Amino acid sequence: MKEDRLKTEVKNIVENILDDYKKGRDIDAQNVHGQPDKDAVVDILNKIIHIIYPGYYRSKVYKSYDDNNRISVLIEDVIYNLKKQIRIALQHRLDYIAKKEEAEKNEGFVSGIFDYEELNNTAEELTIAFFKTIPKIRDYVDTDVQATFQGDPAAFDKEEIVLSYPGLRATTINRIAHELYLLNVPLIPRIMTEYAHSRTGIDIHPGATLGKYLMIDHGTGVVVGETSIIGEHVKIYQGVTIGALSTSAGQGLRGAKRHPTIEDNVTIYSGASILGGETVIGKGAVIGGNAFITSSIAPGARVSIKNQELTIKE
Repeated sequence: MKEDRLKTEVKNIVENILDDYKKGRDIDAQNVHGQPDKDAVVDILNKIIHIIYPGYYRSKVYKSYDDNNRISVLIEDVIYNLKKQIRIALQHRLDYIAKKEEAEKNEGFVSGIFDYEELNNTAEELTIAFFKTIPKIRDYVDTDVQATFQGDPAAFDKEEIVLSYPGLRATTINRIAHELYLLNVPLIPRIMTEYAHSRTGIDIHPGATLGKYLMIDHGTGVVVGETSIIGEHVKIYQGVTIGALSTSAGQGLRGAKRHPTIEDNVTIYSGASILGGETVIGKGAVIGGNAFITSSIAPGARVSIKNQELTIKE
């Protein structure tokens, strides 16, 4: 009797949830094959990291006595799979735009109307264009390694930095995602940077522009917004926010410069918040811990919070 009651309850629960999917909301979509595969994108990202640091990561799949052959096979594998995910992302974005346009006209919409060959060719062009930026990415990443080693006396050697430092991991992934972002590849760059966010605690939007010789020390809680511009030889400590002053206008702010510009040779200590698209931190400035800044700072300035009184009650 008890078992029959449980079966009835389970059946009712299933039917209620299936009925709930029929409300036509964004969260009710079930076209799982019409969007990029997140796990596949993460796998591609990790393989690109192997390509950027060819002597630091072991491949569990590709075995070869010749390192050049191993890397060649790895590159071809990533090109094939990245092209596939970009094609799916392009289709997904076009479907979304078409749905939005048709919804505004109050007419029906039929997905999958875009030419497969044209999408495939576009995905191929974007993939090739991205891989042509790999030497540039590696050049920038090399400066990040140098800056981190020079700036951290606790680092024994550069290998320790490459293999274990979350700041370098986050900036490397951002530099990969940023190039895809500049090519207007939908969705995939954000999947990559949010993966880095989940693994390192460092949240850098793929649209952010990062200069050479960037060091993010410790890194946990660092946030860098989409339209941020960071110059060269910048050092950022944990808990720093380089963000928007206000996002109350929502989608109306899309495309606007909402985040600060950090010029060369700036140091930003832990817990500082620098906000606003018109805010510029001048060259060589030092921003002290927990500072809250919403206006520009002159080059070479030193910003600090006045010491607060410490009260101890026993």
